[in-house]
Amino acid sequence: MCGKKTVKSAIESMMFIWGKPLDVKDVAEIFNLDKKLIYDYCKELQAEYEQEGRGIVIREVNRSFQFVTRKENLDYIERLCTPVKHKKLSQSALEVLAIVAYKQPVTKGEIEAVRGIKCDRVIEGLVRKNLVSEVGRSDSVGRPVLYGTTDEFLKKFGFETLKELPAIEDIEGVLAEDESGAFEQSGVYMQQIALDLSEKK
Repeated sequence: MCGKKTVKSAIESMMFIWGKPLDVKDVAEIFNLDKKLIYDYCKELQAEYEQEGRGIVIREVNRSFQFVTRKENLDYIERLCTPVKHKKLSQSALEVLAIVAYKQPVTKGEIEAVRGIKCDRVIEGLVRKNLVSEVGRSDSVGRPVLYGTTDEFLKKFGFETLKELPAIEDIEGVLAEDESGAFEQSGVYMQQIALDLSEKK
C-alpha cells in the first residue's frame, strides 16, 4: 500500500499532466483508496500551496482539483503572453445563464416565462460553449428537457460549487450594475451574471 507522501506526490504529477480538473473518484480508483481519503489529501495539497504563497495554486471544481495560476500574477502573465481575445457572452446569454444557474433544473419554457421572450438560439449557444447541458426530463406534459449548469460554468466563473452563487431573493429583480461585468466575492474576481429584465418589453 502506498504511503501518504507517495500518494500526494502522485496526485501532484497527475494534476500537472491531466490539465483539466482531476476527479477525486478517478484518483481513488487508481490507488484503490477511499474517496474521502483522496479528497483530504487533495485539500492538504491545496492548503500547502496556499500557505507557501506559490505562483501555482490548486483550485477545486465540484470535487475535482486543478492547477491554476495565482490571480495576483495575472499582470505578469499578460506581459509574457500575447493576449488572446475571447468573445464575451451577450447580455441575453448572461440572462439565460443566470436563470439556469439559480433555477436549475429548469425547462426552456420556464426560462422564457422569466425573460418574456424566446431563447432557443441562446440556449443552443450556451450548450455549445459547454456552460449549460441537458440534465433530464420534466414530469410535466410533453416531458420537456431540463437544463442545468456544467463544471465548465463553475470553472469559468470561479466557483467551486453552486453553493457559492451570490444569494438573491428574486432573480427577476436582479440588475446589472456595471459594464465591465466583474465583481469581487470571497477574494475571487469573476464575471458578473447579469440580469436586467426590467428593461425587457
